[in-house]
Amino acid sequence: MRTFLRVTLTVLAFTVAALALPLTLGGVTLGASFENRYTPRTDGATPQPVRRAHDPAKPTAVVVVGNEGAVVSDTLAPYEVLATTGAFNVYTVAPLARPVTLTGGLDLIPDLSFAELDSLLSSAAPDVVVVPALPDLGEPTTRPVTDWLRQQSAKGALLMSVCNGSGLLASAGLLDGRHATAHWFRIGGFEEEFPAVDWIRGTRYVDDGNIVTTAGILSGIDGALRITERIAGPETARKAAEAVGWAHYSPGSSTPMTQNTFEAADTVVAVNTAFRWDKPHLGVLLTTGIRELELAAVFDTYGESLAVETTAVGVDGAPILSRHGLTFAPRTAAADDLDRLIVPGAGAAASHAADRYPGLSPVYLHAEPGFPFDAVLEDLARITDTATTRWTTRTLEYPSSHLALDGVAWPWTVTLRPFGLAVLGLLVAFGIRALYRRRA
Repeated sequence: MRTFLRVTLTVLAFTVAALALPLTLGGVTLGASFENRYTPRTDGATPQPVRRAHDPAKPTAVVVVGNEGAVVSDTLAPYEVLATTGAFNVYTVAPLARPVTLTGGLDLIPDLSFAELDSLLSSAAPDVVVVPALPDLGEPTTRPVTDWLRQQSAKGALLMSVCNGSGLLASAGLLDGRHATAHWFRIGGFEEEFPAVDWIRGTRYVDDGNIVTTAGILSGIDGALRITERIAGPETARKAAEAVGWAHYSPGSSTPMTQNTFEAADTVVAVNTAFRWDKPHLGVLLTTGIRELELAAVFDTYGESLAVETTAVGVDGAPILSRHGLTFAPRTAAADDLDRLIVPGAGAAASHAADRYPGLSPVYLHAEPGFPFDAVLEDLARITDTATTRWTTRTLEYPSSHLALDGVAWPWTVTLRPFGLAVLGLLVAFGIRALYRRRA
């Protein structure tokens, strides 16, 4: 009996030794992977947005972001689509007038606070309210947004959620008894949490009267085009789809799609988040006149991969204006401590905007025509692996069969790290055991 107990304790001790380092280091890296997606700026800077003229003859559309941030493509993709039409006054709004961190550390300066929008519209509701996914869904910090959404809905606004923004509408009670959709990764959880909603799979958007909900991230483009059809007409929507380069537009109806589910290859995200502690650190140069989708493509693609870290860099550190008037504030004007300098935007590529950084070879991602996400996904495959990139395209819900994803198939070096740590833990345990026996 004593021998059995001694053997059992020995096996248990060595098992703990093998697991200690992988679990400890993996847990630390895992936590940092998700925290870095919305890390707020710490310099206390509060740049002001550049005000744009308001045309009272046009309907007003707003993209609402919370005080804790929002998914960058959920926010910027519908914004560019609606702004490209020229048929709307389009603004970003937030509970408070202060910088909001979008995925990957891109700081947006909202155009208006809720109070300022109320004053601008003389207390009337905007015609369209777009609701992106917020990182604090289910937390008390979303209450200013959910309360405001109920008010706008009661005033007659047309609401559109993007991705898991439908969870925000559901938590506000606005989807009870309705049909709705959401990102494939969360829709099952929403079915349990919000059983009063009829959740629909396998579609890019669901149009249910005064509420339109969309599936994952880039389905927000389809939702914005549907909103455009309803308010400005199908021809305006067709021209907007062509202008932004969206080849998947289906006039008058939602494009059916295969419902994604978790696959074995998706375990790559666990490898990246837990054991890729040496993630490439990319500086992303912000330049005046950049398209909103060009910015979203960089920060969301690298951010959703969970294998790369990004920092917004400015030529002189000053805020910049995007093509359709949004204000973004870089976090640094320096290119120090960066592995690469990424320069999004066709205009920046044409003007060689990053030539002032001789220490780094700038990567002009949008030098060739095409939908902005294509070049970034292909670059991601080159610097990481195709498994990570395919996970990212599925997360974005972006059709990827046309992409040339040239890279290694799997991050084998990163995958072997927990096994190496386990062996190291065992060696330490054996060493301690041998030292104990020698002294005994």
